[in-house]
Amino acid sequence: MSQFGSFSPRAVAPAPHSGTVARMQTSIDAAETPPETARRLIEQNDYLTLATADRDGRPWASPVWFAARDLAEFFWISRPGRRHSRNIEGRSEVSLVVFDSTAPVGRAEAVYVEAVARQVDDVDLAAGLAIYGARSAARGLSVWDESAVRDDAPHRLYVARATAVFVLDETENRVSVALT
Repeated sequence: MSQFGSFSPRAVAPAPHSGTVARMQTSIDAAETPPETARRLIEQNDYLTLATADRDGRPWASPVWFAARDLAEFFWISRPGRRHSRNIEGRSEVSLVVFDSTAPVGRAEAVYVEAVARQVDDVDLAAGLAIYGARSAARGLSVWDESAVRDDAPHRLYVARATAVFVLDETENRVSVALT
């Protein structure tokens, strides 16, 4: 038995592109500007990957269903006791990635976001829920109301406010996208 238990790396068939590096197709369509690419990807996808870290720097990534206000704010609903929510409480700096996981290899596109996150307070709750609710309704989902995310309710609305947004160019270099 190998160091891998009963799994032997040599027993696995080689990948179709074994020995070659799959090059990423042009991430920014020639007909689109970087902001248009970012907005399209955000509109076309329902989930983002939320990357957080605790106070000691231990990373954690979570998929969350989201709604966005342009490229500036990203909203999701979660329980305060979940690991990513606890991490945000202790360290508000996060990063987000929105991408199409069904894209063929070599044709992936993504929006990368650096942000500061927090639980939405009562002052901003109605406005945040309006953005989240509009996307929910557009997707045929139930619309959350304030009673479902405050007081004794088990969930809360969170927001990540972007500090930087990027897409990739045809050589896989980050291209900054102006925040709006």
